[in-house]
Amino acid sequence: MRYMLTYDWMETIRNTNQWLGATAAAMGSYPQTGLVPHPFFKLMAAWGDVTERSFARMVAKPDWGITTVVGEDGRDHVVTVETVVKRPFGDLIHFKVLGRKARSRKVLLVAPMSGHYATLLRSTVASLLPDCEVYITDWHNARDIPVSDGKFDVEDYTLYLIDFMRHMGHKAHVIAVCQPAPLALAATAWMAEHDPRAQPRSLTLIGGPIDPDAAATDVTDFGRRVTMGQLEESVIQRVGFKYAGVGRMVYPGLLQLASFMSMNADRHGEAFFNQILNVAKGEAGDHDKHNRFYDEYLAVMDMTAEFYLSTVERVFKRRDIARNEFSVKGQRIDIGKITDVAVKIVEGEKDDISAPGQCLAALDLLTGLPDDKKASHLEPEAGHYGIFAGKSWRNNIRPLVLDFIDQNAAPGKVRTESPRPAHGATPAESRSEHEDVPVSEDGPLPV
Repeated sequence: MRYMLTYDWMETIRNTNQWLGATAAAMGSYPQTGLVPHPFFKLMAAWGDVTERSFARMVAKPDWGITTVVGEDGRDHVVTVETVVKRPFGDLIHFKVLGRKARSRKVLLVAPMSGHYATLLRSTVASLLPDCEVYITDWHNARDIPVSDGKFDVEDYTLYLIDFMRHMGHKAHVIAVCQPAPLALAATAWMAEHDPRAQPRSLTLIGGPIDPDAAATDVTDFGRRVTMGQLEESVIQRVGFKYAGVGRMVYPGLLQLASFMSMNADRHGEAFFNQILNVAKGEAGDHDKHNRFYDEYLAVMDMTAEFYLSTVERVFKRRDIARNEFSVKGQRIDIGKITDVAVKIVEGEKDDISAPGQCLAALDLLTGLPDDKKASHLEPEAGHYGIFAGKSWRNNIRPLVLDFIDQNAAPGKVRTESPRPAHGATPAESRSEHEDVPVSEDGPLPV
């Protein structure tokens, strides 16, 4: 499948379906159809409306849609998005709240590069903004990056995180969600050894595959079955002629979306059927629950082939992070070098992407970190999406994370030499409460 032809063929199918939807919506909305007392034309227009919107969303980057935040003075303060570090494959952006004194909590939110844009964490950002200065990694769509900008794999991703952490400085608190959790752990370990005065004060890992073998899921089973050659032949394509990244090898967003949808095909089919009926009856809205969810869910981005394949091979198959054998540019990163950065693990009891135990494995790797700087939380009844953007996050996990940040806000002793690891550290469990409705957004491999 490594041809521009297959990439352009998928784009042609998407474009055609968008056109068919627009045509059906127009034909079913002609004034003359009002003379015919039959629901066919309303259903035709409704099907067209839903179809056009769905296929159009697949190539559009969603807006953040965060315009204001309420300050302690009770007034709405305007929020602007500013780029503070610009890189070819991803930027570090800051949500600046105008007219408000800067918050003492300085949070770097590491968004997944797993098929969706960083806007997938929109609700997470919105929930943190009243209490924190929020920065987030804004990864770019690989199809829009010229081949001349070079490669981007897991090592480059880790180096980007190191640059972003260095820019944030020693007062920062890092929160990594899902896919970036193992690489954020590696980047923190690199900072602890090579630039301790710029390392963050805390690191929160939410539902990430630190050790994929710690708890089996459909994702890990798939990773074991497929070979790297099979994976490369089946999912990697070249960007077509329509985009600036023409010729770049990628895992296309449209192909990822097909995988996402196939995991819950019946559920998605029912949701779209009901939406068509709602539109026909005039009960749907431009920003109703269905459109809010699918406008984000259907907006997918291409990943560079080398990032996807190296993640599968090194994180899932070889388990470099889990074995503490991950290296960047030939230099091994020792997670045991982390001695001052407090680490908290958050998992969902019903997470079917990164099952409980996969992220918790990070605490066993932190041999140089005292027990009082380790914490973990298992959220009852919570699925993957709920632990960072659902009810469980809002009502329970977010307050726990903010408390953890506050507990570790004071600067600790910064080591300028290589620390000696303290052996025998055991995970520290924290209390958990509340429930959530699980929603899954990741595909066959959460990379």
